[in-house]
Amino acid sequence: MWVTGTGVSEPYQALVIIVALLAFILFRRSDISELHSKPKIWNIAISTLVAWSLLFTILLILGYATKTSSIFSRRLILSWAVVTPLFILSFRIVIDRLVAHISRLRARPRRVVIAGAGDNARMLATRIKDNPYLGLSLDGHFDDRSLQRLGDLSSEQLLGKLTELAEYVRSRRIDLIYIALPMRNIQRVTELLNGLHDTTASIYYVPDVFVFDLIQCRTDDIDGLPVIALCETPFYGTRALVKRASDFIIALLVLISISPLLVLIALVIKLTTPGNILFKQRRYGLDGREIIVYKFRTMSVSEDSDTIKQATRNDDRITPVGSFLRRLSLDELPQFINVLQGTMSVVGPRPHAVAHNEEYRHLIKGYMVRHKVNPGITGLAQVRGFRGETETVGDMRRRVESDLEYLRNWSLELDLKIIFKTVKMMLKDEKAY
Repeated sequence: MWVTGTGVSEPYQALVIIVALLAFILFRRSDISELHSKPKIWNIAISTLVAWSLLFTILLILGYATKTSSIFSRRLILSWAVVTPLFILSFRIVIDRLVAHISRLRARPRRVVIAGAGDNARMLATRIKDNPYLGLSLDGHFDDRSLQRLGDLSSEQLLGKLTELAEYVRSRRIDLIYIALPMRNIQRVTELLNGLHDTTASIYYVPDVFVFDLIQCRTDDIDGLPVIALCETPFYGTRALVKRASDFIIALLVLISISPLLVLIALVIKLTTPGNILFKQRRYGLDGREIIVYKFRTMSVSEDSDTIKQATRNDDRITPVGSFLRRLSLDELPQFINVLQGTMSVVGPRPHAVAHNEEYRHLIKGYMVRHKVNPGITGLAQVRGFRGETETVGDMRRRVESDLEYLRNWSLELDLKIIFKTVKMMLKDEKAY
């Protein structure tokens, strides 16, 4: 054992500190709203195992880089690596169930009414009803429109006009009021607030931000002044650290494992075709800044001008070796060097040539938003089959829509799913040419 009469040895003390710091970063919940809902056990298990695998991989790399791995007992480390994730998973499940149980034991749920009955208000009502762990009980809506205009809202759900809201709150001892009126009715919101000043209910305003095309919508503040992010990168705070750490680890492991293959491909290109081994092309990277992307050269030309012709099926510019490399996507392998440099990610929107960016940014709404993150070697659009030649604007639009969906829904689990699907597609992708 490493616990002796003099206490824990210094190497293990350092290990505990490093693990604690990594665990704080990797196991921290990225969405506070999860604390108020009941996550599925499968989701808890996946997120726990992914975070633990990443943590343990980082430790292995640190041990190898510092040549300190031999200091620690292999049997102890292996046992710890197997038992700890099971303990963490069990602990998280117990805590989630305990929070849910405490929520149900409240003396009474807090009573809620919603000012407004539009799409935003109904979305809020659905989430309150579907989530008993919030400890809220919805009485109904107040709106100036009639039931006929409101569509499928029942008479029991519509409690009255907005002018009747204050009296209802006072007489029924309502705890919470959510004002979910459109932004254009800000004067009506002000009038409601004035009428509710003599009640003891808590009041929240639900901004109708869903009229916008939201990318990573979240709330923040600047020295106490509340602000709402409508279009933001998903990689901020600890998320940025997790993304960069996973990119670096995956790229390093891949480059080490495929280094003989890289040397073999380089020799074949050099011996069979004149010209450079690597093809360097300007692309747009993070925030639209130009970067240099590396690929194995697969064509007899190296185009990087203001007008670039996309590769097509049976393109006579593609060399015989290049055709083989492109079919298996092996020409993309040098981009793992870009990942180590920090100019690309393993997963993200594929970088397009500068000439193509300048063409499509004026044709497709939200095209440049895809540059809120580093471009990727593979991406959600690619595993959905939206890769290769874009013959029409519609082809590119579908690709961009998938890129924006990736930005809205990023998670480490999503990255890993895309990577696994990419590996499966490499051997049977008909659009790789």
